[in-house]
Amino acid sequence: MDIRLAEVKDQFLREAAAVRNSDELASLRDRYLGRKSGLLAAEKKRVGGLAPGDRAEFGRQVNELNAEVEAELARLAAAFQAQQETEALKRETIDISLPGTRPARGHLHPITLVRHRLEDIFVSMGYSIEDGPEVETAYYNFDALNIPPGHPARDAADTFYLSETLALRSQTSTVQIHAMQRRKPPLRIVAPGRVFRRDTPDPTHNPMFFQLEGLNVDRGITMSDLKGTVQQFIELMFGPQLKTRFRPSYFPFTEPSAEFDFSCFVCGGPGCRICKGTGWIELGGSGMVHPNVLEAVGIDPEEFTGFAFGFGIDRMAALMYEIDDIRLLFENDVRFLDQFT
Repeated sequence: MDIRLAEVKDQFLREAAAVRNSDELASLRDRYLGRKSGLLAAEKKRVGGLAPGDRAEFGRQVNELNAEVEAELARLAAAFQAQQETEALKRETIDISLPGTRPARGHLHPITLVRHRLEDIFVSMGYSIEDGPEVETAYYNFDALNIPPGHPARDAADTFYLSETLALRSQTSTVQIHAMQRRKPPLRIVAPGRVFRRDTPDPTHNPMFFQLEGLNVDRGITMSDLKGTVQQFIELMFGPQLKTRFRPSYFPFTEPSAEFDFSCFVCGGPGCRICKGTGWIELGGSGMVHPNVLEAVGIDPEEFTGFAFGFGIDRMAALMYEIDDIRLLFENDVRFLDQFT
């Protein structure tokens, strides 16, 4: 072999043996096989200065060396590729003997938890669950509930109107009207659901909140039936040691009307933070169904009477879970909601 070609071959083999990664291999390839500045390209240019009889042999030797260089470079490239694949396999290998990672499980919202408990209690008392549309006409939202034109509750400052005749319901009492139109007495229902009012959000108010409405219509229903029903509900919800009290009030759809409270389920009477030191917790409104409401749905008030009551589900959830600001219930902060299971 030509002396200079032999020196290039030896130099290549030494440098190839020292290559440690793909980047060094790429530099080695350019150094020897580069078309313009490669060492083998430089050797090929020597053929023009040789005697005509020596050119064929020299060309053969250069081509053989070029093939050997390419073969060695290909072998190194394959070795580095195999090494990279082996390292990647080690990094990505899954140890099936390790315990699995449990995915986070969702759970019900605190308002839903309280709603389900309320529904279970009233179903056990013989009530059925009713639902109704959240978008109502003025008839269902006001007229049939004995709320006449000009009443403050019908003002646009209090009600979310969608048009002149449609509005988001401002109370679940609308479900009572639908139920009494569809079913004849005796009738015993509760209607949980969302309602909407133009309230400024604060720790105790929200423009969208959840309410539960109850209705019992039959022959001979009196105020004592209302009081007994509320007392039984409170006992089933919070315990038999609690008491209830009724305070005179006014609602267009009931007469007489009353606000009802129950003794604090935390302190039992002496006063605490939950009951604001009074020993009593305000729950909601109630009363005997107004005769005008019964007449509006075709029920004879001379033959049938009934009582109705309602209270906020989210406020009850705030009480039960000792939440100071009901807005937290609607902000969908997972850090807050994860506390309730």
